[in-house]
Amino acid sequence: MSSTPSETGPLRLGIAGLGTVGIGVVKIIQREVETLAARGGRPLVITAVSARDPKKNRDADLSGYAWETDPVQLAKRDDVDVFIEVMGGHEGAAKDATEAALALGKHVVTANKALLAHHGQALAELAEKTGAALRFEAAVAGGIPVIKALTEGLAGNRIKRVMGVMNGTCNYILTRMQSAGLPYETVFEEARQLGYLEADPNLDVGGIDAGHKLSLLAAIAFGTRVSFDKVELEGIGNVSIDDINLADDMGYHIKLLGVAQMTGRGLEQRMTPCLVPAESPLGQLQGGTNMVVLEGDAVGQIVMRGAGAGEGPTASAVLGDVIDIARGYRRPVFGIPATQLADPVAARSATPAPYYLRMRLQDKPGALAKVATCLGEAGISIDQMRQINQPDADDGDAIVLIVTHKAAPADVSHALSQFNATGVLVENPVAIRIEEV
Repeated sequence: MSSTPSETGPLRLGIAGLGTVGIGVVKIIQREVETLAARGGRPLVITAVSARDPKKNRDADLSGYAWETDPVQLAKRDDVDVFIEVMGGHEGAAKDATEAALALGKHVVTANKALLAHHGQALAELAEKTGAALRFEAAVAGGIPVIKALTEGLAGNRIKRVMGVMNGTCNYILTRMQSAGLPYETVFEEARQLGYLEADPNLDVGGIDAGHKLSLLAAIAFGTRVSFDKVELEGIGNVSIDDINLADDMGYHIKLLGVAQMTGRGLEQRMTPCLVPAESPLGQLQGGTNMVVLEGDAVGQIVMRGAGAGEGPTASAVLGDVIDIARGYRRPVFGIPATQLADPVAARSATPAPYYLRMRLQDKPGALAKVATCLGEAGISIDQMRQINQPDADDGDAIVLIVTHKAAPADVSHALSQFNATGVLVENPVAIRIEEV
């Protein structure tokens, strides 16, 4: 059985996964030998790696490292002090190897947000029991050091809200739709051809990947156990080019926005499309870039922007964690001891906000009045309303756009359910929250 890693001498690394991120880590370590040793106070040495195919060309010299086809065996090697897990997946080899390393008191650095979103509590308890570090800066927002900001720089704050755009693929799709005037289906296929989408695209466009990240930030920010299963998720598949253009006309841009906040009712976590002011930092965010906004009682609002994925940015985050381990720096996985993390009470969003409503109405007398009546009965007042006639629409159907004053989400849901009973809607209405940022 391996002993706890030494705090002196070279820090010996084992890397499981030699895809984009893993090779990025290898390249930085090979290129910056002296700099990393000076910053960490000891040399960083890769002793072994794990991948299914040792013969594959990976654009890096791996000849000096031992190979393991089984990542669990890599995690157990006596010459590995830090197990770097960049394979992905929340079950199977990634989970088994991470557990094996932590059980032996070996430190773990991972970029695997799904693994932590599903098993973070158990892994944190295991790490803290055996005295191992479990670090995951690379799992959230790529190269943006948001985990370090929450656990260290803002440790003196009571965090009020965490908010951000945390999936670059979704932001690319939405901004590309806007700039090129292209429909969702066209840009989705473009993103697939460019290799931006996960093997299961729903992880991206369904909001799951971003929801994983939000749940990890919420756990740190509010001292709770990770509760990904309580995140309200809605992807971007129903956002049309009409919504993009109409929002733009009103001075808004549509983003897949994550918001987490602790309220008197419990922990709100939502990852949904929202309208944000076009001139706000979030509204100006383009392409695959990520942005995280942290709000503390003492510091106010902090905005962090940067690359959310890619070889260099993600490998940068991995090495930041490795350097902290080399320095001997230790902290609880989620900022406070895992056994002290509260079991959160999940609360669906109840904070009032304006809403953008788009609906297609039949050409019938009193159609718009019926819609307005439903809103009034739900206690929702109208701020703006416009009718957009389309010359090529069948039977004279018209698109009606309504922007409400602040309304509770439950009231909006009630009004939407009543719309269907009016008999004047051609298709299901679209409702998108307007977030104040």
